[in-house]
Amino acid sequence: MKIIRTTETWQQAGAYYVRIQGMAKQHHITLKEEFDEHDGPDTKYIVLLDEEFPVATCRIYEVDQINATIGRVVVLPEYRNQGLGRLVIKEAEVWIKEQGYKKIILESRDIAVGFYEKLGYKADFTKIIYGDTFTCVHMEKVL
Repeated sequence: MKIIRTTETWQQAGAYYVRIQGMAKQHHITLKEEFDEHDGPDTKYIVLLDEEFPVATCRIYEVDQINATIGRVVVLPEYRNQGLGRLVIKEAEVWIKEQGYKKIILESRDIAVGFYEKLGYKADFTKIIYGDTFTCVHMEKVL
């Protein structure tokens, strides 16, 4: 396995591929819903490759000068439960810290709160987002 920080279009395409195959297609999410204002040529992505084939990803974007967000964390179904999501998050955290951010904010699917808690994130159950597809919980981690 190889982790990359996207800097080229083909790498970003790998992130999009994982999101389409591992999330949008599986949960019947339209491309318009999956790709929003936070996806663009300047968005940062972590992509995990298995022999040059993208299998896991997440995106990173700035909230403000001290806070960044990790989102759209996806592992292809056939690669789940192998610790790959953890690898992607850990690399994202390193990259975010290198950029000088002090805190990470994310919106976790309710079924994944425990996963993020094991990585040091704190859930705020007063901030629950009820979406059309998922229910999410606001979580934060101070770096």
